[in-house]
Amino acid sequence: MTYDLVVLAAGLGSRFGGLKQVEPVGPGGELIIEYSAHDADRAGFGRVVFVIRRDIERDFRAAVGRRVEARLDVSYVFQELGDLPPPYAKPPGRDKPWGTGQAVLAAEPAVRGPFAVINADDFYGASAYRVLAEHFRGRSLSAAAGGRPEYALVGYPLRQTLSEHGAVNRGLCAVDAAGRVTGIEEVLKIEPTADGRARHPLAQGGWHQLDGDEIVSMTCFGFTPAFFGQVRGCFGDFLGEHGRSQTAEFYLPAAVGELLQAGAADVCLLRSDDAWFGVTYREDVPAVRAAIRRLIDQGIYPERL
Repeated sequence: MTYDLVVLAAGLGSRFGGLKQVEPVGPGGELIIEYSAHDADRAGFGRVVFVIRRDIERDFRAAVGRRVEARLDVSYVFQELGDLPPPYAKPPGRDKPWGTGQAVLAAEPAVRGPFAVINADDFYGASAYRVLAEHFRGRSLSAAAGGRPEYALVGYPLRQTLSEHGAVNRGLCAVDAAGRVTGIEEVLKIEPTADGRARHPLAQGGWHQLDGDEIVSMTCFGFTPAFFGQVRGCFGDFLGEHGRSQTAEFYLPAAVGELLQAGAADVCLLRSDDAWFGVTYREDVPAVRAAIRRLIDQGIYPERL
C-alpha cells in the first residue's frame, strides 16, 4: 500500500521575502521539496498533493511541480480565501491565507487514504517518512479495534529548530509517559538565548524561559481521512471567533491540540533519527546548503538527485 504526501506550499513566505519554496539548496539546484519527495518515495509514499494558491499555479508548476512530477504522481489543489463553511464569508479587505489548518482541508478531494502533511520548505530527513509509513502500516493491521482516530506527529527538539536570524513560531508538545501527545500549544516569537536555551515574550510583559529540549511540532503529521471532518469542525469554531479578522490564522498544530483537549483523537509521538532544518529567513539558506552538503558527503544522498 502507498500513501499520500500533502505538501503545504501556499504560504507567502513574508519573513523570507518571497516564495522560499523555490530557493535552491542542493549542488545541482535542487529544492528542499525534492529531497522530501526523494525520501518519501523510498518510504512508500506514492503520490504528492501540493496545496498552493491559484495565483501562483503557473509559476509553481514550472519551478517546483515539474521537478517532483519526474519522480512521483502529483496532484494540485488550491487554498482559497473564500472557501469557508457556511454561514461564514471572507471579510472585506482580507488577502492573507487562513493558515495551515485550512490548507489541509483544501487537500481533501485529492487524498485517497492515509496521508502525511509537511511544509514545502522544511527538511525532515528520511527517517521521518519511514516512521510515518510504519505507523500507517501498524494502524491498518489494528484498524478493527475501533475507538478514537489515532494520528501521528513527528517531533523534534526545540533547540534544533530555532533560527539565529530571528524569532520563530512553534507548536510545543506535551507528551505522556506512554509516548502520546496530550497537548500542543502554539507559541509565537521564540528566540534562542546566549546560554543555549530559548525564550518567548509573554502577553503581560516579560519573558518565559524554555530549556530547548521541549518537543515541538514542525508540521509533520500522519492522518487518516477521518481527520478532515474533525478539522472542519475546528475551523468552524475558529471562524466563529476570528472570522472577521484580517490576520488571524487557523494553525494545523492548534487544531490537533483542540482535538486532543476534547478527547476526540489520539496522537502518537514519533521520533526521527535525522535532524530537521528549514528556511524561515533568507539568512538561513547558507546553513541549509551546508547541511545538505554534509549529507551528500556522508553518502546519504547522491551528488545529483
